[in-house]
Amino acid sequence: MRTKSAGNWIKGVSVALAASLLLAGCGANKEAAGPEAAKISDAKTAPAAKPAEGGELTYALATSPDTLDPGSSGFAVSHRVFRNIVDSLVYQQKDGSFQPWLATEWTKSDDGKTYTFKLRQNVKFHDGTPFNAAAVKANFDRIAKATGQARALLGPFASADIVDDYSIKVTLSQPFEPFLSGLSSAFLGINSPQAFQQYGDQYGKHPVGTGPFVFVKWSENDEIALKKNPDYNWGPPVADNKGPSHLDKLTFKIVPEEATRIGSVQGGQILAAETVPPQNIVTLKNDAKIAVDQAVTNGTAFSLYFNLHSEPWNDPKLRQAIQLSVDADTIVKTLYLGTYERAWSSLTSGLFGFDESLKNKIKPDIAKANQLLDELGWKKGADGVREKNGKKLILRILDGSPNREKRNDIAAMVQQQLKQVGVNVTLNITKDTNTPLTKDEYDLWGNSQVKADPDVMRNLFRSDREFTKGGTNWSHLADPEIDKLLDQGYSESDPQKRKAAYSKIQQYLIDNAVILPIYEFPYTVARAKTVSGLKYDLLGYPLFYDVSISK
Repeated sequence: MRTKSAGNWIKGVSVALAASLLLAGCGANKEAAGPEAAKISDAKTAPAAKPAEGGELTYALATSPDTLDPGSSGFAVSHRVFRNIVDSLVYQQKDGSFQPWLATEWTKSDDGKTYTFKLRQNVKFHDGTPFNAAAVKANFDRIAKATGQARALLGPFASADIVDDYSIKVTLSQPFEPFLSGLSSAFLGINSPQAFQQYGDQYGKHPVGTGPFVFVKWSENDEIALKKNPDYNWGPPVADNKGPSHLDKLTFKIVPEEATRIGSVQGGQILAAETVPPQNIVTLKNDAKIAVDQAVTNGTAFSLYFNLHSEPWNDPKLRQAIQLSVDADTIVKTLYLGTYERAWSSLTSGLFGFDESLKNKIKPDIAKANQLLDELGWKKGADGVREKNGKKLILRILDGSPNREKRNDIAAMVQQQLKQVGVNVTLNITKDTNTPLTKDEYDLWGNSQVKADPDVMRNLFRSDREFTKGGTNWSHLADPEIDKLLDQGYSESDPQKRKAAYSKIQQYLIDNAVILPIYEFPYTVARAKTVSGLKYDLLGYPLFYDVSISK
C-alpha cells in the first residue's frame, strides 16, 4: 500500500481519526469510519487576503509547560508550544485522512506491522544539522526507551531501520491502527539528534526542531520566546503559507489568573489568550475589538477516577451510590453557563467509538443512593456522616492547583452534593499531585487527556499501565477482559469491530462506576481582531504558522 499524495487514504488506516477539533495533552490526540463519524468544529479564522509581514504575537497560556521535550511531556499546554518548534512526519486532516509533511510518502505492509517512509530532502534542523532517516531513527529509538505520552503513541514499536539517507522502515511487533495518528502529534515530532547529545537531560529547556519557529528562551513562570525560522518552507498541507512565518516573533506569556489573562487581551497588552472563562465568553463576543474562537477538544472527557485500591471504594455498589448522588448536569450548567457539554463516557462524544447509548443512562437518584448505602451497612451518625464498624465514610478528592477549568470548583460541588447522602468528602487541592498519586492517598482523581483515537483508554485502563510504571491507570483497574478488549481495539483493522470493543469498555466503566464523567472541554481563545490566520488542528491545538497581525 502506498500513499503519495495528500488526497489518498491508506488501506487499513482509513479508520483513524475522523474526529473534531485539542490534546492533547493532557493531550492529546480520532479514529473513524469516515468523515461523518464525528462532529467537526471549524474554529479557524480566515487569513487576510494579503497577510501582513512582521510583528510579534503574544499569546497567554493558563498554565506553564512541564518541559519542551516532546518525547518527555504529557501536557497539552506543552504541545501548544513545541508544535511550533517541531514538525511531524504526517499531518492528519479533520476528515481523519493523512497527508505528507516531513514524510513525502509511505507504504504499509499487508500484515500491518511495517511502515516505510520516504522523507523530505533539503530540510534542516534549527541548529543546522540535516533532517534525514538517521534523525528519525534517533528520535524513535530515544522514545522507545522512555515512558509516558510519546511512548504510548509509538505503540508496539520494535525497530526503526535506515533504508537509505531519506528512507526509513518502522517495524511494529503487532498491528497498531492508531500509529499514523500518533505520528501526526507533536509528541512524536522530530527533534535534532545533535541537540539531544548537546543538552542531555536539559534538552527540555533547549528544544531544537525543524519547525516554523526557533526556540529563543524560557523564563520560568513568565514567558517562552520563539522567533521566525527564516528558511522554513515545508509547512503542513493545511497551511496557506508556503514560506517563513509572517510573524517575526511568537511569545507565550504564562498567566494563570483568569481575570489578568482576559483583561490583558481587552487592554491590548496581549494579543491572544487561551481558556476563556465561561462568564467572559458572551461579554467578549460583544466586544467590537475581540474575537472568540472555540475548538472542540477530543480524547477523554474530564472525569473523576475512583481509586480501586482504596477501601472501601473498591466495592462497586458503594461507588454506584456515589454515581447516583453526583449531579453532573447541575455542575456543568452552574459552572460553565452552557458553554461546556456534559460528558457521559470516558470518551468525548466527537471521538470514533463513543457509545451513544450511554447518554442519559445514569441520572441522579438520591433515594436509591441512600438505599444502597443503607443496604451496605453504612448508617448515618448523629453528625449526619455515615459510618460502619466504627469508621466514618470518607471520600478523599485530589485535584491540582490552580483552578484549571474550574476543576477545584467541581470538587467543592461534589463535596456538597455527597454531604446530603452522608459522605464526608475531604479535598486535597495541591500542586504536588505526584506524591498522593504514587502513595495512593486519594479516592477520586480528576483528569482528561487529548488524543485522536479511542486507544487513549489503553493508557488509562490497561492493568500494566500503573502510574508508578509510567502509565496513567489512576483507577488501578485490572481486569483481564478489559485488557483483552483494549488490545483488540488497537490491533483490529475493522472499524466496526474496533467500535464494538470500545463500546464494551465504556459500558463496563459506567456499569461498575469506575469513573464519573463530568464535562467535555472546548478550547477557547480570545484574540484581538487584528490577529488573523489562527487555525486549530484535529485535536484543537492552535496553529500559528499562518498568523499575521494587521497594522
